[in-house]
Amino acid sequence: MHAERPALRVAFAGTPAFAARALEAIAAAGFTVVGVLTQPDRPAGRGLQLQASEVKRLAQALGVAVAQPLSLKLDGRHAADAQAARAALTDWAPDVMVVAAYGLILPPWTLELPRLGCLNIHGSLLPRWRGAAPIHRAIEAGDTRTGVTIMQMDAGLDTGAMLRRAEVDIDPLDTTATLHDRLAALGAQEVVEALHDAQQARGIAVPQPEAGVTYAHKVDKAEAALDLREPAEALARRIRAFDPFPGATLVLDGATLKVWAAEAPAEGGASAAGRGPGEVVACGPQGLDIACGAGSVLRLLQVQRAGGRRVSVREFLAGHPLAPDARVAVLP
Repeated sequence: MHAERPALRVAFAGTPAFAARALEAIAAAGFTVVGVLTQPDRPAGRGLQLQASEVKRLAQALGVAVAQPLSLKLDGRHAADAQAARAALTDWAPDVMVVAAYGLILPPWTLELPRLGCLNIHGSLLPRWRGAAPIHRAIEAGDTRTGVTIMQMDAGLDTGAMLRRAEVDIDPLDTTATLHDRLAALGAQEVVEALHDAQQARGIAVPQPEAGVTYAHKVDKAEAALDLREPAEALARRIRAFDPFPGATLVLDGATLKVWAAEAPAEGGASAAGRGPGEVVACGPQGLDIACGAGSVLRLLQVQRAGGRRVSVREFLAGHPLAPDARVAVLP
């Protein structure tokens, strides 16, 4: 049980589902959410209608004030937006601000405005995978464990002192989508505990070690194209890492396919002997086997044609039989 003290006044900055999970937990834990910063509404869907972020929709449901500046730089292109956001934050008078996948850089004035500073929920075990895409890069690299870090923000890129860390296993079948959901729940739990610690003045910030720093660069759509000269195991990890965004692609018989599930069978090396990258090794109910680099085989399990839906390879082949000399482009 936490001793009764006045609830912290918490400002929140975040945009997607990962952040919304934390905002919901903070409100449910009894903290006073005084205001929310989130990205401006963006066009989405086939009709490109403006849509509010998940954090905005939740904040409105909670009856919490929302600000959506284009920038927080007081001397930048959108200085008026930044000045309005600063006025809002000043009026909200937060004790602390929680930041999760917000999408804007926080300049020094934002870090200094709350008396307890800003706490960030980061989806990795810092200092590994600082940066924009820690979940994607952990899966792509073949990490077997990851987690969340609650960090006291400073002016650097995910360099602040750590308040809490919690670990989870990365399952061999995890995609970014499935791992994201587990880390979102874990981050929500941990930030609530960090806020309780701050309220009780018992949190201890530990500097990040200098060893083990890696950077999770933002995922670009250009990375979606699979290079079949790489080993199949690396390609299978990338396919899982790029689900749901941006999806992995290859070109089969001239048609671009998104690949949503694949594996590198243990027996792949022998079956690919004498085959060059991109050659079809076998196809059948088990999947579509493609020769890759280092004599390995990538077995496609789930694909999607342009304008279609995700289907098993068995279903795909029933509607689109392969030509006898079918081949996958080494680089789309």
